[in-house]
Amino acid sequence: MWRRSFSSAAGSAAVLKNQKWDALVIGGGHNGLTAAAYLARGGLSVAVLERRHVLGGAAVTEELIPGFKFSRCSYLQSLLRPSVIKELELARHGLKLLKRNPSSFTPCLDGRYLLLGPNKDLNYSEISKFSKRDADAYPRYEAQLERFCKFMDLLLDSPTPEILHDISSLKHRLGDKLKNSAFWAKCLRSALSLGQKDMVDFMDLLFSPSSKVLNNWFEGDVLKATLATDAIIGTVASVHTPGSGYVLLHHVMGETDGDRGIWSYVEGGMGSVSMAISNAAKEAGAHIITNAEVSELMVEDSGRVKGVRLADGTCVQASTVLSNATPYKTFMELMPPDILPDEFLRAIKHVDYRSATTKINLAVDKIPHFPCCKLSPAEAEHQLVGTIHIGAESMEEIDLACQDASNGLPSRRPIIEMTIPSILDRTISPPGKHVINLFIQYTPYKPSDGSWEDPVYRESFAQRCFALIDEYAPQFSSSVIGYDMLTPPDLEREIGLTGGNIFHGAMGLDSLFLLRPVKGWSNYRSPVKGLYLCGSGAHPGGGVMGAPGRNAANLVLQDLNGQLK
Repeated sequence: MWRRSFSSAAGSAAVLKNQKWDALVIGGGHNGLTAAAYLARGGLSVAVLERRHVLGGAAVTEELIPGFKFSRCSYLQSLLRPSVIKELELARHGLKLLKRNPSSFTPCLDGRYLLLGPNKDLNYSEISKFSKRDADAYPRYEAQLERFCKFMDLLLDSPTPEILHDISSLKHRLGDKLKNSAFWAKCLRSALSLGQKDMVDFMDLLFSPSSKVLNNWFEGDVLKATLATDAIIGTVASVHTPGSGYVLLHHVMGETDGDRGIWSYVEGGMGSVSMAISNAAKEAGAHIITNAEVSELMVEDSGRVKGVRLADGTCVQASTVLSNATPYKTFMELMPPDILPDEFLRAIKHVDYRSATTKINLAVDKIPHFPCCKLSPAEAEHQLVGTIHIGAESMEEIDLACQDASNGLPSRRPIIEMTIPSILDRTISPPGKHVINLFIQYTPYKPSDGSWEDPVYRESFAQRCFALIDEYAPQFSSSVIGYDMLTPPDLEREIGLTGGNIFHGAMGLDSLFLLRPVKGWSNYRSPVKGLYLCGSGAHPGGGVMGAPGRNAANLVLQDLNGQLK
């Protein structure tokens, strides 16, 4: 359904070849589209080149089973920056967010369950079923995380204060130092406003295992496990991995309509995010082309980018190129040999692109029934609008699942986040039927006991996941009409995610801020003049955020205006 709005490469070859573009964007994922929108609004001629037949990258909606529209990769919205939503007027361009309340449901095999959401009275009542002490502590925990998130806003919406390369002008060197000094001064003011106690707690969160952070706050296993899943989503890490506390924060720093930490569904699926951004880009004059695979970057003898070559041999000229592909794809696969410094290439090659994530999208003929709810079907449906946590009733269970993957095996009892967006979004499934997303960990890229290329092996793992859900929701397996499964190699091949990593590279403390994607090149620029990164492999990282695209585009406009040339 998304394809009809865009030009294909075959119909646009003449347009591409017959002009030199101010900027080309490699990849029509949400960050690439965001960059294109800002560049076009800045007055540049812009073309977006998307390899697939459909826009969106990992923020995509596809109807793979007739009548069922799947958010194939990303499946929830919260991280999209308020500045992007406001500045690009995404609501006017079709973005409609569906808030979830409650936002979390954790069933237990002993018949208990835990509901969490934006309602503070509900949270207190639910947590009290497990621990009165934890119910008292939870509001303080949320308040502290909200203070930390406000501190992070400055970092998310700004380029890093990177030391620039090859600036000979004294005026520009001084300007750069003043700009970086102003950035650090803002950070210092924000730190002072937090106070020493919160800053110490913030550092503890950044460097500690999430298990330590949560153990210091709470005593109940179910609550800790529910919260801990945010710390390991999309990673190969355990809850006991130092630094996993940051990923916990990364997944609560978003908002929906000004409400912090609230995740929402998007009407029409996550592809609607990309569609709204592309509508804003097209309105500003950007040209968006699907079925246009870039095979190589073209670089002048002087070391400046001059465009791209498509897989069909078409050469497209441009003075600036932004890549929404992963750092590995951009610099190791698209770049001609002997262009980049060896030290830079080594650093890019050794970024952690590992993944242990599998996504299964299902069409089902009925809502799962969880006996622990003890409610009527209509009342139970209300409880299931949020994320349903399967197989994680304690942090020890999460760690055991991770240990399986560390030994080369898909988790024997996988950690599953189930969502049922069709409860709130009636546009994505036929009446009476539903779409279910399963975000699953841990699944190694290359299992030691088989291959993801083997259909029998794939089916066996899918059935393992369905059987685990059956333990909590009997007869779930019998409701499955059909499914689509994306393992790490599938995510790499289909979506272009190196190693299957949904963040374009790990979100560890050694890969953030001034170290993302690699040390010395954190501000979207690259060793090749005119070539920029604008995807999740750049600061501030992964998730459907739009910040890398916005920040990179604003930097390009700044550079082209001569302020830092």
